Amino acid sequence: MRNLEREIAGICRAIAKEVADGKQDPARVTGEDISRYLGPIKFFSEVAERTSVPGVATGLAWTSTGGDILFVEATKMPGQKNLALTGQLGDVMKESAQAALSYVRSRAKALGIPANFYDKSDIHIHVPSGAIPKDGPSAGITMFVALVSLLTNRAVRGDAAMTGEITLRGLVLPVGGIKEKVLAAKRAGITTIILPSKNEKDLSEIADHMKSGLEFRFISKMEEVIKLVFSDGRVPEAAEEDSRPGPVELEERNRRRRKVGA
Repeated sequence: MRNLEREIAGICRAIAKEVADGKQDPARVTGEDISRYLGPIKFFSEVAERTSVPGVATGLAWTSTGGDILFVEATKMPGQKNLALTGQLGDVMKESAQAALSYVRSRAKALGIPANFYDKSDIHIHVPSGAIPKDGPSAGITMFVALVSLLTNRAVRGDAAMTGEITLRGLVLPVGGIKEKVLAAKRAGITTIILPSKNEKDLSEIADHMKSGLEFRFISKMEEVIKLVFSDGRVPEAAEEDSRPGPVELEERNRRRRKVGA
């Protein structure tokens, strides 16, 4: 609120200067006039741009200064089953990423992903704003969605954001900071918020006018989020497995051939 007071004071000083210079009478300031008095826009929503490609999902985070939007990016490259995690992630957040990947591997066929997708690949999960330390379990569901988006080559809806802790059994557990996260989503232009079922009670703490224009969807299992975040609302049919041998298999075959030749 102190920053808000300073910005309002800045507008008042700018108008007072114009009146003193005889340029205009006292004016009514609207949203279109803000940049005239305070300069170019400093904050803008980049949700639609960031989620326009597969492998990116939008999460909701709690910080010491309130709620915030959190992007989770995932990519895949040839490799040998390594998982890279970057973005100044704390131990709990790293464990959430590992749990998300393990669940995807265990449910690959049901999710429409080749069962051996990880055998010859490395996975890299990154959470931008790398200068800011991040931790906590609530990004688990977002990491799961980013991985499914990447591996099924489908972009996530740009108007949806989510939060929730995950388990290896596929459950979505409640998290804290719901009020702050909802306010952050509304500021960012999000229209659909996906929350754990057990957090539904927390919406009673939020004023009705702040919930206006928002659609809340509640999930208790991880796979329920698939129907909500992809525009087609379906889980694709299982892709065929890649039958080409990986580096380890090739080395083993060559070793056997050398042994037979000897």
